[in-house]
Amino acid sequence: MNPAPESAGFIPPHGNYRELLSYQKAEVVYDLTYRFCQRFLQKGDRTIDQMVQAARSGKQNIAEGSKAAGTSKEMEVKLTNVARASLEELLVDYSDFLRVRDLRLWDKDSKEARFVRRCGNRPQVTYEAFREFCETRPPEVVANIAVCLIHQANYLLDRQIRRLEQDFTREGGIRERMTRARLQYRNRNSGSS
Repeated sequence: MNPAPESAGFIPPHGNYRELLSYQKAEVVYDLTYRFCQRFLQKGDRTIDQMVQAARSGKQNIAEGSKAAGTSKEMEVKLTNVARASLEELLVDYSDFLRVRDLRLWDKDSKEARFVRRCGNRPQVTYEAFREFCETRPPEVVANIAVCLIHQANYLLDRQIRRLEQDFTREGGIRERMTRARLQYRNRNSGSS
C-alpha cells in the first residue's frame, strides 16, 4: 500500500512579484521619476530625494510584501498599503509640480491621458514604452505621463489590497494553515496505527 501523497505544505507559493501588474507599473513609475528628477529639477532640490524615494518605496514594498506573503498575510497587506501610500505621495508631488508652475494637469478623459493609458495597458509594459516621450517632451507632458501611470498603479494596488483581504478572509493566515496541516497529518497517521 502506497502512503498518501504529502500535501503541498502550509506555506503557499509566493514571491513572484515581477508577474504582478502593480509591480510592473510601479517599476515604470520609478524609472520615469528618476529620469524626470534628473532632467527637470535642480541639483540640490530636496524634492528630488523625496520623489525618487517615494517612487522606490512604491516598487520595493510591493516586492517585499510579495516575498513576505508566504508566512505573513498581515505583512503582505501592510507593505502593499505602504506601496500604495508612497505612490499617492508621489502623485501629490507631480500635481504640485504642475500646479506651482501654472502647468496644465490633463483631464483623465483627455486624448493625451487616454493615449498614455493605452500604452500603459500593454502586457509586460516597461519604461521603454515611454522613453521617447519622457526624454524629448517638456516637463508638463512628462509630469502628466507620470500622473497617468501612478493612477494606473494605484488602481491596481487598490484591487490587489481588496483581493488580499478576500483571500485572508477565505483562507486565513499562516497560523490557520499550520493548524490545518497539523490536523491533516494527525488524521492521516491516526488511521495507520
